[in-house]
Amino acid sequence: MEPIHCPFSRIALVLQGGGALGSYQAGVYQALHEAELEPDWLAGVSIGAVNAAIIAGNRREDRLPRLRAFWERVTERQVWPFAPDGDDLRRLRNGASALNTLVFGTPGFFRPNTLSPWLAPRGAAGATAFYDTAPLRRTLEELVDWQLLAEPGGHPRLAVGAVNVMTGNFHYFDNAQQQLAPEHVMASGALPPGLPMVKVEGAWYWDGGLVSNTPLQYLLEDEVDSRDALVFQVDLFPARGALPRDLEQVLARDKDIRYSSRTRMNTDAFTTRREWQVRLRQILAKVPEAALSEEDRTLRERLARLPRLTILQMVYQARAYERQSKDYEFGPETMREHWASGYEDTVRTLKRREWLELPPEVPGIVTHDLHREAD
Repeated sequence: MEPIHCPFSRIALVLQGGGALGSYQAGVYQALHEAELEPDWLAGVSIGAVNAAIIAGNRREDRLPRLRAFWERVTERQVWPFAPDGDDLRRLRNGASALNTLVFGTPGFFRPNTLSPWLAPRGAAGATAFYDTAPLRRTLEELVDWQLLAEPGGHPRLAVGAVNVMTGNFHYFDNAQQQLAPEHVMASGALPPGLPMVKVEGAWYWDGGLVSNTPLQYLLEDEVDSRDALVFQVDLFPARGALPRDLEQVLARDKDIRYSSRTRMNTDAFTTRREWQVRLRQILAKVPEAALSEEDRTLRERLARLPRLTILQMVYQARAYERQSKDYEFGPETMREHWASGYEDTVRTLKRREWLELPPEVPGIVTHDLHREAD
């Protein structure tokens, strides 16, 4: 793919949680990498946090190889010796692969606890989860350059979301505010009851997807970086879907709805707020200078620098043979299919060059949904 000129001063990559579906996001990044649209602001939840950490925590030339290394490692356990044809056989293959994950875990990510949490003594290390994520810590230590990520300036900003187990409050760990380590990313992906909660700075955290599976709102409310931004939002669960016809489809549709993003709700609320900000700016411009307080002048200066945002939303669309277990089916063939889908969807998105232009100053935010516009 040829390099693409971008008029935006910031490129953001927002990655949703979704377990094994996260290789779709890796395909998205490959297309951006080839188009030389490198993100300098990344936010992720759960598997999105893992992908974002690998991208942000490596030099440009190492990002794609490290992403590939991660996904090949966690999907190296092949259940079927061949790739079957036909939806029925593929459905059997995916089911067997998902069952394999439940029984044995997945390499480089998580492994079953020796003792079932139902039998473990209360308060013991394995009493609150079925799996141990020590393999993920080793993987992150190997594939992410944490010192590079901590260098001030000139390196991508990274934020990962998690939920405080005790308070239920959502929290972002942001390298613009603190030095990040493997436990911050592990906390973002600690989905109960499968994966154990993670202790960070004296508090215990679970997967951010329990509260918000897409960190778009964090970007919209960001007041640290007020530059114009081209935002690639990569979702793994579609909000829209067909009417379920059997219990298997009910379970799949339930999961899609629970974990889908609320992009339209967030962008509509942001657009309304932006309209009021513009009105306030116009009113302050009419007030005589002598009548303005120091606080009024500070607000006027801030409102004069409102950033413009274009959000390109890509949502993974499950294939007919994929089951409700699609987010924990870590098969190598499926991983490659997801990766290819992400790459192809992004290439198709980038061909819409009009989508890559700065939006009008008012309201200053535009959202394009690849699948919605293709309907």
